[in-house]
Amino acid sequence: MAIWAKAEAWLAGPWLALHRARTLGTRAALAPKAVLPFEAIPQCPGNKWMRVLQLWREQGFENIHLDMHQTFQELGPIFRFDVGGRHMVLVMLPEDVERLQKVEGLHPQRMFLEPWLAYRQLRGHKCGVFLLNGPTWRLDRLQLNPGVLSLQAMKKFTPLVDGVARDFSQALRARVMQNARGSLTLDIKPSIFRYTIEASNLVLFGERLGLLAHQPNPESLDFINALEVMFKSTVQLMFMPRSLSRWTSTGTWKEHFEAWDCIFQYANKAIQRLYQELTLGHPWHYSGVVAELLTHANMTVDAIKANSIDLTAGSVDTTAYPLLMTLFELARNPEVQQALRQESLAAAARISENPQKAITELPLLRAALKETLRLYPVGIFLDRCVSSDLVLQNYHIPAGVLKNFLVETLVQEDIKMIYRFILTPSTLPLLTFRAIS
Repeated sequence: MAIWAKAEAWLAGPWLALHRARTLGTRAALAPKAVLPFEAIPQCPGNKWMRVLQLWREQGFENIHLDMHQTFQELGPIFRFDVGGRHMVLVMLPEDVERLQKVEGLHPQRMFLEPWLAYRQLRGHKCGVFLLNGPTWRLDRLQLNPGVLSLQAMKKFTPLVDGVARDFSQALRARVMQNARGSLTLDIKPSIFRYTIEASNLVLFGERLGLLAHQPNPESLDFINALEVMFKSTVQLMFMPRSLSRWTSTGTWKEHFEAWDCIFQYANKAIQRLYQELTLGHPWHYSGVVAELLTHANMTVDAIKANSIDLTAGSVDTTAYPLLMTLFELARNPEVQQALRQESLAAAARISENPQKAITELPLLRAALKETLRLYPVGIFLDRCVSSDLVLQNYHIPAGVLKNFLVETLVQEDIKMIYRFILTPSTLPLLTFRAIS
């Protein structure tokens, strides 16, 4: 028995209709050969402080990825964009990104998230890779790569994720079968968040939390809420100078710090439990990323702790929302859903014997996930603060200017998305899950 997903009250065309290509607008004149000054770069219309007010009113930037796409159509492949006290240059062409990467070298300078940094400074916490730059960032990144991003690491923790995914499917199936109609219409977001936290905690700390049970752990539910508050308050604070927001946004700062306190407490407890187990003797089997880092002892305990918290906070929303939107797209594209089901049934026996084969045995599923990330990108910007002068599109870019480039954006969509540090749906779709033979 399997589960079929159906979207309720969201009428739309086929999947392919969502990403018809559009050519770049031709209103921008061809760049002359002579290098033009920075001030000659086209400026995005609008007041930088009105954007901050809009951010506060909407508690995020609604459909900012579509607005940026339209601006690129109108102004060309490069333009200036100011929000509050932050000045940025946005580019979109691959050749400009390549030139930028050559300039930045081995130590890219990324934008510091002031709200995150302020919390760690006030609480006296060490920063992880999310808030490091230069040689320190590179050192931590190189030490984390083998246990987190390498193919060998992925092969180790894939079976852990597979086990949680199977439990999640069984729990959802049980809820469907409890309904006399054999179907269930619901907001699936809370269940998906519990699944992602359960999987994340198991991969990082080697521990199941029981979130898929009928009555989840209240601490874990508080953690989910803290993540949402943290992301929302980050966007409300990140574009305003701290010297100003400390007086005008005291309530938001309070919410932000309380959310981080909850996140740190949650991660600290998990690290302490794991550390106590390791001091009693090394586990004979793989027990998660953090255990591997502690066992190899290439990083200090404080550095492991800082990066574990970064990974804990960064692995939930960024997984949950793409999964939610994948289910939504499959629900309104039943032919794709059926093809995925046939692919998974054909590979089920091989994957059950070796969960690592899911990476190679399910190419259509991988393609569907990649398409979801294209349609609904979690992070719509990548940013760099250039450390030396460079020329892009025949414009002079001085050192120290923050540069952003878009990953890829939509032309049109049927769910409004709002930027709250990551891109999230502003209205959650209801999905119907139905048992099929």
